[in-house]
Amino acid sequence: MNLDEYWDCTWKALCFPGMKGPQLIVDDGGDATLLIHRGYFAEEDPKILDDDENNEELAIVNKLLKKIAKEHPGLFHKWVPELKGVSEETTTGVHRLYERQKAGKLLFPAINVNDSVTKSKFDNIYGCRHSLVDGIMRATDVMIAGKTCMVFGFGDVGKGSCESLRGQGARIVVAEIDPICALQAAMAGYSVGTLEEWVGKVDIFVTATGNKDIIMAHHMEQMKDKAIVCNIGHFDNEIDVSGLRKSFQVSKLSTSNHKLINMSLRREPPLSCWQKVDSSILDVQLDILLLSCPIHSQIKLWLKFPSGKKTTRLVFTHFQRNSMRKLLDFIWRNLVLNSLF
Repeated sequence: MNLDEYWDCTWKALCFPGMKGPQLIVDDGGDATLLIHRGYFAEEDPKILDDDENNEELAIVNKLLKKIAKEHPGLFHKWVPELKGVSEETTTGVHRLYERQKAGKLLFPAINVNDSVTKSKFDNIYGCRHSLVDGIMRATDVMIAGKTCMVFGFGDVGKGSCESLRGQGARIVVAEIDPICALQAAMAGYSVGTLEEWVGKVDIFVTATGNKDIIMAHHMEQMKDKAIVCNIGHFDNEIDVSGLRKSFQVSKLSTSNHKLINMSLRREPPLSCWQKVDSSILDVQLDILLLSCPIHSQIKLWLKFPSGKKTTRLVFTHFQRNSMRKLLDFIWRNLVLNSLF
C-alpha cells in the first residue's frame, strides 16, 4: 500500500452511510484526527492546503482534502459538532493533541492512552525491545554484535530500543535533548552525544523521538558505507525521506562513494520488516489497548459529551492496575501487595 492508498483508506474509514462522520475515534498516530482537523480549518481558510511544508505525505493529505472539499463542501463543519472525542494510542499522536490544545485548536475532547503505564511500558518499552532487532535483522541480514548504534530519543521507545540493541552486543550512543532523559541514558551506561559528533562513526541509526527532521539528507551524505537508517517512531518524517529521494536512489540508496540502507520508507520497521511479535506480548498489548484503555476512554468521552472540555486527559490509574493484576496471573506471578488494588 502506498501513501495515496493509505490516506484514501483512512478517509473511507471515517465515512458512514449518508456521508455522516464518526462520533467516537480510536486513533493510532493521530491520522484520523489530523484529517478531520486539517479538513475543518481548510474549510475556513483553503490556503492552508497549498502549504505542504516540503513534506511528501502532507502534500498527499492536502491533495485528498482538496478533492473532499470539492465533492463535499462544508462536510467537516457538519461532522465536528457530532464528534464526542478521540482516544489516542501513540506518542506522536499525543504530541499532536497537546500542540492543538496549546494553540486552542483542539476541536473535541481527547484521552491520552499512550502515557498510561500499561501502554507505555508494555508496548513502548517491551514491544520495541522485542521487535527492533528482529526487524533490522530480517530486513538487512546483518550481524548487530560489535556495531555502533545511535538511538535518537531516550523515552520509553528509546529505552526499549537501546536494550534491544545492547542485548545483541552493540555499542550504544544516545542522542537526547532533554537533560533528564540524557542523564538517565548516561546512568544506564550508554554514551551520550550528538549526531554531528557521531555521524561518520555509526553503523545503525534509529530514530525514536516522535518528532520530525531528526536525520536530514546532508547527514546521510556523511554516513559510512552501508550504514543502516531506520525509524521506530510512528512517522518516517523523523528521517528526511523527501530529501533522501532527491539525493539517493530509493531502497538501497547509492551515492558516488557509498551505499545507505534505509528502513524508514514505510514508517516503523516493526510494522514493515518483522515477521511477528511474541504472542505473549501481543496478547498483553491487545488486552490492555483494546479492553482497558480505548473502550474505557470511549465510554468516558460519551458520558461527558456535550459538557466535556476540549482537553487531553489521561486514563484512570485504577483501571490500569486491574489490567496489570490480570496480567500477573497470566505470567504466573503472585501479587503480594493486594491492598494496592
